[in-house]
Amino acid sequence: MEGIEHRIVSVNGIKMHIAEKGEGPVVLFLHGFPEFWYSWRKQINALSSLGYHAVAPDLRGYGDTEAPTSITSYTCLHIVDDLVALIDSLGVKQVFLVAHDWGAVMGWYLCMFQPERVKAFVCLSVPFKQRNPQMKPTEIMRGFFGDDYYICRFQVPGEIEDEIAQFDTANVLKNIFAVRKPDPPCFPKGNVFELSTNTSISLPSWLSEEDLAVYATKFDQKGFTGGLNYYRAIDQNWELTAEWTGVQVKVPVKFIVGNLDMMYTTPGTKEYIHNGGFKKDVPFLEEVVVMDGVGHFINQERAEEISSHIYDFIRKFK
Repeated sequence: MEGIEHRIVSVNGIKMHIAEKGEGPVVLFLHGFPEFWYSWRKQINALSSLGYHAVAPDLRGYGDTEAPTSITSYTCLHIVDDLVALIDSLGVKQVFLVAHDWGAVMGWYLCMFQPERVKAFVCLSVPFKQRNPQMKPTEIMRGFFGDDYYICRFQVPGEIEDEIAQFDTANVLKNIFAVRKPDPPCFPKGNVFELSTNTSISLPSWLSEEDLAVYATKFDQKGFTGGLNYYRAIDQNWELTAEWTGVQVKVPVKFIVGNLDMMYTTPGTKEYIHNGGFKKDVPFLEEVVVMDGVGHFINQERAEEISSHIYDFIRKFK
């Protein structure tokens, strides 16, 4: 990772680690679960070589950023405040935003709450989701997918962590990164991430043993609780965002997803993306790209293509 610099910045009452490289307009990269800045390593190098200042934080609870203990410290309001403070610390008013998985969820909140801070948004994997005013998110998920649905299983503090602790961290991460099942992920108790049954799974071709070791070392140090707390705060996010029910996100957006991504294959998602619902909620949605044969961790699986997609979109904006 030659040339990538690291520093700690004070944002919103916590110490946040960022990785950065290059000079020029800021491209802010937001990672998902279970990752940290490292998942953007190839995009950092690509975009910095094209005249941009690439910045990838470890989000609150991850990597070398502080991890408050309270679940209530992981709401969308906290994360967006972290991001706004980070943008301010970089000395700019606006950024190009690139985000994946939970980073994408928080990216949508940033665009919704403070659209003036985002020049354009390249969103990977997770489309915008309108708030349902009638039911909490976990109630909807239990109704559709049952109690074993992964987000429902993550709700009880400490429960999943105890199950994960029975396995080697590298194997836990390998199972998550290698998953290609199109069905909504459900894990019976005692078989989180199907670790008990997937005992001989191979590393995906896009992830080396060295890469896996980087992730495993960091999660051995930090644990998974910070990342899991994002899932545990989703009902609180719902409560906090009542006044944004029905709001449109008015930021230029390019959306990219793999056709094997469990987010894309979740019932109703394709229809929402392609039949007008997404465009209605995000009127400045300019492009939707569906990449064949690609799973959830799209920015790592197709790193060069994703870097090209990002550059081709953001270079249109001054």
